[in-house]
Amino acid sequence: MSSVYHHLSRTPSLLSSTCRAAHSTRIIARGVSSTRIASSEPQEARVRPRVVFSGIQPTGTPHLGNLLGALLNWVKLQRDAAPDDQLIYSIVGWHALTLPQDPKALSASRRDMLAVLLAVGLDPKRSVIFHQDENPHHAELAWILNCITPMGKLRRMTTWKSRLAASRNARDDSEVDESLLNVGLFTYPVLQAADILAYRATHVPVGEDQQQHIELCRDLAEGFNRTFKGKKPLFPLPQHVITSSCRVLSLKDPSSKMSKSSPDLNSRILLTDGTSKVRSKIKGAVTDSTLGVTYDPEARPGAANLLSILAACTGEDVETVASRYADKGHGEFKADVADAVEELIKGPRAEFERLRGETAYLASIAEEGAAKARELSASTLREVRTRIGLV
Repeated sequence: MSSVYHHLSRTPSLLSSTCRAAHSTRIIARGVSSTRIASSEPQEARVRPRVVFSGIQPTGTPHLGNLLGALLNWVKLQRDAAPDDQLIYSIVGWHALTLPQDPKALSASRRDMLAVLLAVGLDPKRSVIFHQDENPHHAELAWILNCITPMGKLRRMTTWKSRLAASRNARDDSEVDESLLNVGLFTYPVLQAADILAYRATHVPVGEDQQQHIELCRDLAEGFNRTFKGKKPLFPLPQHVITSSCRVLSLKDPSSKMSKSSPDLNSRILLTDGTSKVRSKIKGAVTDSTLGVTYDPEARPGAANLLSILAACTGEDVETVASRYADKGHGEFKADVADAVEELIKGPRAEFERLRGETAYLASIAEEGAAKARELSASTLREVRTRIGLV
């Protein structure tokens, strides 16, 4: 789980998975102004009330890809939610432990990530915002689900190789092997399922790389309901919410995603980057020598990546943006991209820098969020224990 709940082809989604939908978000200071994205579910088939759950790992400073791919979608879901919808957003510290971490850095990153969530516009009075590791119900339910999860299902999971490859800056999954795999990383899809099912979530914002895990979560929920029957099924089968299919790519290698783990610091724009650094990184982004700017992800991936970024920042269709630069040079184009990125992040950046120093306030928000989370999940765990015989 990196940014983290990221195929359930048989299930409708709340947000469009097209690039156009992904480009309809604009953030202004702590608020979001965007075109409203409606659910694709038939009105009569919608689940009410909805329980939306998602999580993000507390590792490293969030970059532009995290902001456009996950965090702004969380804010959008918060803004567009019906009054009776429950929104639950977690900083998933236990998932971070599936790869080696420096304890001091992890501790600081937990606080910083909470500050980031508040800075981009999540409201602790509307959404439950908490540290996963401060609610033991997640780990308890994960153990119970581990005991009913076939090994074969986990062996079919593919994302552990991707995570190891990313952690080692490998170019593809073929460069890692099972000798690098620990038990926690192997079973983290079960913990992810527990994260979701502890709150009996109905909708989970996900990226494409996590859809396989949401399918596993549905399988485990269905299996538990079938094996441990009650008056009614305990767990709903959570639906995926596609947050974005337009990945923000590395500024230096547009064949790969923008990543916190890349050794090239100029490959990503961080939320904490100042104006001059944003301009410098965009100016140095890989494009090509072809005159004019066109949107062609296959032939011109660098230019296409910058066009996608610009469209996401301005809330426009990427083809519309591309048409304005068909006869313009890369220098003018990159300058406009830098301006748009700066406009997008300057408000959250300033708010983050203010909040990260308010440790007492952040601690109080974390404590209140964890208490709300434990209260919500307690009834689920009581019913789970009753059904499996631990009473």
